[in-house]
Amino acid sequence: MSSSKDTRIDLSPPNDDTKDHPQSGAAIVDEGDEASDIQEFHPWDPHKAAKDIEVGDFYYKRKNYHAALERYREALTYKPNDAIANFRLAECEEKTGNASDALVHYQQYLKLLPHGPLAGEVEKAIAHLNATTAKQSSAN
Repeated sequence: MSSSKDTRIDLSPPNDDTKDHPQSGAAIVDEGDEASDIQEFHPWDPHKAAKDIEVGDFYYKRKNYHAALERYREALTYKPNDAIANFRLAECEEKTGNASDALVHYQQYLKLLPHGPLAGEVEKAIAHLNATTAKQSSAN
């Protein structure tokens, strides 16, 4: 008959471990240390990103910009440097009134594809957003 007490494995370090390996303590992170914060990790998955863009396009065509926005954001978690996801996310941010976030994603598109097929459209959108922001700040 087996019990869990019989199958326990001792994971404690040897008695002379600190003396034999003085730097090994640096590998252990204190609970209060910022490095111990666990962050969600998504593997690079271009197929998942493409599917998220496809679903985002579905919502965008139906003018459900908030749902589309979330799918484009999710696409960027699986493929952070996707130019199309950045472009479409910028469009959604603009439609929902988030001009500063739209500018960030339009600029990211240009950083990724400075001469891409949508570069002219992006440059026009950036100029429009900058003009609108300038008008709003001068009115205040």
